[in-house]
Amino acid sequence: MDQFEQVVRERRSASNFLDNHPITQKEVNEIFELVKMGPSAFNLQHTNYLVVMNSELKKEVKQAAYNQYKVGTASAVIVVLGDKNAYKEAGRIYEGLLMLGILSKQEYDHEIEDVVSLYEKRGEHFQRDEAIRNASLSAMLFMLAAKSKGWDTCPMIGFDPEQLKRVLSISDQYEPVLMITIGKEKVSSRKPRGYRKPIAEFVKYL
Repeated sequence: MDQFEQVVRERRSASNFLDNHPITQKEVNEIFELVKMGPSAFNLQHTNYLVVMNSELKKEVKQAAYNQYKVGTASAVIVVLGDKNAYKEAGRIYEGLLMLGILSKQEYDHEIEDVVSLYEKRGEHFQRDEAIRNASLSAMLFMLAAKSKGWDTCPMIGFDPEQLKRVLSISDQYEPVLMITIGKEKVSSRKPRGYRKPIAEFVKYL
């Protein structure tokens, strides 16, 4: 647990990255091997990721992010998408439990009916909110996992979602929740850590 505390305390939102520190697909996949263990509502795994490593495409993503400098120097740009139709995959997600005998056919059918009914009855706003909630959970785990592997990150909401969707051909099924730049932080340009509220200001025991 001491290692986890160290990762949490050392993770910073990197405002600048060192040039020429490429990250490989293998290294990114090692991060995602940890990310896939994260929680999601009904285990629907609402989150999808686009990993932009191509230098030309990254320039277009940078433009969609209002030409923020860190996008250009990052080793890769991770686009975090929330799937508004994730509930429609419930049958496939739970199929393994049925095949292993953990759920009976009756239990399986009942589970799928409950999940699909919940999302459909609550409508599009709920489906979008769920996509954002669950993608945000996953994105935080991504940043912690990246730090545990020696990579620095910065979550970003400063981008034009419609332009980003055009550049990356993202369908309306997916909500662009945030972008994460990843690379090796240029520590020399790091600013002091921002103010953190004392626990008494944001925690109330009832």
